Amino acid sequence: MAATADALSPREYRRIHRTLLRSRRNAGRENEPIPKHYLQLPAEELDERIAAVRRKLGERVLVLGHHYQRDEVIKYADLRGDSYKLATFAATRRDSEYIIFCGVHFMAESADILTDEHQSVILPNPTAGCSMADMADIDDIVECWEQLTDAVGESIVPITYMNSTAALKAFCGAHGGIVCTSSNAAAVYEWAMERGEKILFFPDQHLGRNTGLKFGIPLDEMVVWDPAEPVLGGNAAADVRNAKVILWKGWCSVHTRFTVTQVEFARRQHPDVNVIVHPECPMEVVQAADYNGSTEFILKTITEAPAGTIWSVGTEINMVNRMAAENLDKKIFCLDPIVCPCSTMYRIHPAYVAWVMEDLLEDKVTNQVSVDPDVAHWAVVSLERMLTVH
Repeated sequence: MAATADALSPREYRRIHRTLLRSRRNAGRENEPIPKHYLQLPAEELDERIAAVRRKLGERVLVLGHHYQRDEVIKYADLRGDSYKLATFAATRRDSEYIIFCGVHFMAESADILTDEHQSVILPNPTAGCSMADMADIDDIVECWEQLTDAVGESIVPITYMNSTAALKAFCGAHGGIVCTSSNAAAVYEWAMERGEKILFFPDQHLGRNTGLKFGIPLDEMVVWDPAEPVLGGNAAADVRNAKVILWKGWCSVHTRFTVTQVEFARRQHPDVNVIVHPECPMEVVQAADYNGSTEFILKTITEAPAGTIWSVGTEINMVNRMAAENLDKKIFCLDPIVCPCSTMYRIHPAYVAWVMEDLLEDKVTNQVSVDPDVAHWAVVSLERMLTVH
């Protein structure tokens, strides 16, 4: 582990590991299925029933919507944003007893970690997960960590992307590491390299690689750790010793759809086009684009751009379409000509929102997301470190 004042003893390490494993097992429990009649309700009735609950509960309930949500759900949101913005906003609304998080599971976990005990975070559909977050299992991370420290020593700083489970955030907190967002990843790299000789970055290899290049780390000092490979993630020992960054073999199923060919086609069709993409895209796409940044960066850049400008956007289609509808003075279109929704985000449907909200009128909290207190403690440590980095 990285040499820090709060480094763990072997005994503490084993205790935290057991807690993380217990958290993973608990997360896998089945939740109550939605009553079938909700799925048969017409859109207009769902709207009316949700509005009726809002009138009765008032500020006791807060609805948050991620940028990638469909319009049929985002219209209910009191605030929309990326995962970090929504989680931190939830933490400021201490008067809201119930937080309906219209996003995916790891986002709701972050909100639960940052809110008070009297607040309940609810994920309308508990099957709304994240394929990227699921690519980094805590068992595999611990195995990777133990192999790495055996091979190269303990001067390694783990960094987990905000788009990860609470268990991974806790692992970083307990091992001298930190959380990053897509907007502060370069600053987090600097923080980490001041504290160790190497970075272990998970779960998204593309954000990790693009950030490493931005930070000035060459490709030959970055290796990819494949958890399917039993020895050193499929790497030679010499390559691991030489590497400054060990990248987990994970990726976003939406952002890896974008290609250089699509960028070239957009430029042929619109010679004055501005290409802007998310840093979860492959390295070649990020380098071919004019701009890259977080969802909030993309939204701000396009919203503040001059009228008449043309934008081809490499991110989720619901967000792209919404920006186009709200910026009619510009031409905005998705870099991928084939619709590319976030399929797991799409599992949040107005029927699920109506169900969990109406249950609240009967003092029943359905599909609550609760993080183990020990896991939450160490996750907060890594999140608080992140808040010190700008």
